[in-house]
This record gives sequence, structure tokens and C-alpha cells, in this order.
Amino acid sequence: MRVNTMTSGRTTVAVIEPPGADRPAGPARLTDELGAVVGQANELLLTHGAVLLRGFGITDPAAVRAAVSCFGEPFNEYLHGNSPRNAVHEGVWTSTEYPAEYDISLHNELSQSHRWPDRLYICCLVAPASGGQTPVSDGRAMLAELDTAVRARFEAHGVAYLQNMHGGFGLGRSWQETYETDDAEKVTEYLHAADVSHTWTEDEELRIRQVRPATRVHPVTGDEVWFNQADQFHISNLPPDQAQALRALVESDEELPLHASFGDGTPIPDDDLAHVRDVARRNEFAFDWRPGDLMMIDNMLVMHGRHAYTGSRRVLVSMT
Repeated sequence: MRVNTMTSGRTTVAVIEPPGADRPAGPARLTDELGAVVGQANELLLTHGAVLLRGFGITDPAAVRAAVSCFGEPFNEYLHGNSPRNAVHEGVWTSTEYPAEYDISLHNELSQSHRWPDRLYICCLVAPASGGQTPVSDGRAMLAELDTAVRARFEAHGVAYLQNMHGGFGLGRSWQETYETDDAEKVTEYLHAADVSHTWTEDEELRIRQVRPATRVHPVTGDEVWFNQADQFHISNLPPDQAQALRALVESDEELPLHASFGDGTPIPDDDLAHVRDVARRNEFAFDWRPGDLMMIDNMLVMHGRHAYTGSRRVLVSMT
């Protein structure tokens, strides 16, 4: 196996390629060759936070699941997320259905929730004509480079995430899409178990609020990492014209589909959020996708996002 690294700022992605990567793809080749690098890939993932598996012959959603299964049992549900995505195979989804013309900011998957995936597996089946990279940024570097006053505010108060979900028609996502069910009682049971404050309205809309830490400690490496989505939930993350149009439709920011404040309810200064985004981008690494590429991401050590793109793009995601 060939192993290389690619680095930008303080973010490094390890690259593993099998010999004879031009050989015909097939299930046996895929599982045999991936099986041979599982241990090495796991070690590199804990060191760098991201590993690109290139040339293993992944061609369809079934092959994505087979590849991920070499490393662990894939999630079969994607609950409580705020990114629109569609299931294409058991345990495999489109990475996002967010419009191609917009970037998606760097974030840790489901860091606003009580439970999140340890790992993401992002696979390209069709590369875009231009753009469309999946940037990654090291959360350890992020935390180390934050302004001390900004970091102190986030660590002292945590982040409060507010989501307003309609019951079938309205702004943002519906609660049915978010929780993959039409059964409100099941959603209520889930929210109670997850210790999420929630309110149902007379119009069958759902408002939830949850307060989470801004940083976490990785359970294996012991590293403290930046681990939240404050900047992504905040309206300042939108293009100015979109933010202005959205605010015109509601009476307060608390009625937006997504909103973030400090955990004590005080507003997060726009300058703090701009600084967070700047530090994340400063260490961002992005590469052009090739068909068959599979990137493993340690969801606590590394943030990920998406660049705008043109042309067709088919990128899938699985989680363990």
C-alpha cells in the first residue's frame, strides 16, 4: 500500500492507495484490499483526523456500505440533523441536497445533539465539473488558534441551539423530515430521552432548544477540540441578502428555522462568529474529488464542509 500525506495549515489528510489501483473493481477486491488496511487507516485517523482511501474500486451505494462495514456497523438512521439529505441505500445517504451554488461551512456532524457519529465516510461516485470539494479543518488547531477572549466566552456559556420545525409547510425543515417519522409521539419520546427542551404548537409545529458545550474531549486521544455548530446555526452564516429576506418573515431571531445563542441565552456577537469562521478556514484543506474516493473523518477531531460546485456531483455519506 502507498501512504502519503497532504497538508494545509495545521490540517493533514493521510492518503492510502492500493497497488494496482487500475485493476477492475469488484466486491472481492474491495473488501480484501480494504480489510488489509483497516488497522493502518484507524491509526492514521487518530493521528490526523482524516484519511483518504483512493483507488479501491467503489462504484455504487452498495459498495459504499460494504466499504464502511469493514470499519464498523453503519448507522441506519440519520435523526436530528439539519442538512437535507436522502437515503440511497441502507446506511448510506446523499451527503446533502443543499443548493450547489452555496458553500456549506465547516462543522462537526450532529455536534448540537446528545449523540453524534464517531466517524463519517464520504464517498465520491461522480466528480463535479468544478468545485464541490469537501474541505476539512483540524478542531485541535481551531481551539489552539482562537482568540483567548472568544474561546473563554464559548467555554463559559456553551451554545444554545434553537430549531423551529413546521409540520408540513413552512420555513426550513419539517419535524417529519428531521426525525424520519410522521409519529409525533415517537418524536416526543426521542426528545425526552435526549434531554431536549421542546414545545409542540397548536399548528403541529415543533420548537426545540438544547444547550451543549462548545468544546469536547476526544475519548481516545484525550485532545480537547472545538466541537459545536454555533456559526452554522446562526443567521450570520447566510449570504446577507438571504439573511435580510429571512428576517423579514419573522418577528425575532428565535422564530427562525435555526438559531444559536450562548447557553445562557445572550446573543453571540457577530464578530466572534466571524473570527470562528476565519480560524476554521485558515487551516482548511481541500482536494479535488476523484470517482471512487472515500474519505474517513474522525468527527470530533476534524470539521468538514462543502464548496459550491458546477455540473453533476454525486457524493454519498455513511456514519459509524
